Amino acid sequence: METRIDEIASGIFRLSTFVAEAGPKGFTFNQFLVLGDQPLLFHTGPRRMFPLVSAAVARVMPPERLRWITFGHYEADECGAMNEWLAVAPHAEVAHGQTACMVSLNDVADRPPRILQDGETIDLGNGKRIRYLDTPHVPHGWEAGLLYEEGTGTLLCGDLFTQLGDGPALTEGDIVGPAIVAEDMFRSSSLSPSMGATIRRLAALAPRTLALMHGPSYRGDGAAALDALADDYDRRIAAPPAISPSPPAG
Repeated sequence: METRIDEIASGIFRLSTFVAEAGPKGFTFNQFLVLGDQPLLFHTGPRRMFPLVSAAVARVMPPERLRWITFGHYEADECGAMNEWLAVAPHAEVAHGQTACMVSLNDVADRPPRILQDGETIDLGNGKRIRYLDTPHVPHGWEAGLLYEEGTGTLLCGDLFTQLGDGPALTEGDIVGPAIVAEDMFRSSSLSPSMGATIRRLAALAPRTLALMHGPSYRGDGAAALDALADDYDRRIAAPPAISPSPPAG
């Protein structure tokens, strides 16, 4: 395996590792490095992928300069290497919402995390400013939350728009159709009545770039893509649940 590096927006780098054995078509695991006076990493990668990801970061900046470690929700591919990053970056802090800190990070992080309130921003310097957005259960996980980089209009999407296979680092093509196919296969999202509204709240940001954790990043009308994804989840929630056939009598 190798970790590829691509700049998907000004000062925002996608670090992508394709794992061919994951699923029928393989799967990309992406982290995003946001440069600034206080550099930020969104997703740490799994613990066992740390040598690959840290070597990729080192090709962009000294890893010890990392200041913020963030991710969408508490799961191995999002934060498995959290403590490895804290060890190599002595001034780094984990930052997440109140729920994630309360239920997991206060215990498992080697240094106390910073609690972020919904809508709170951190000025990274050099024109980069990130905003934390609480998205409980979207796409899954009570503690879920995402980041929006205001200067470039980049939404760090976490598991939203997850798709199978490999592809370009950045696309202007369809990301909704492949996400629907993946959801049909994995059924990984936590379907709830508030899901569509939460995603449309993200669409209201009108992001110009969508940074996907599993799949290519997208440049274009981010609001339209998010609205279409919300429509699909609304359809799923409204559909009657599948009923398994009863076993034969006797």
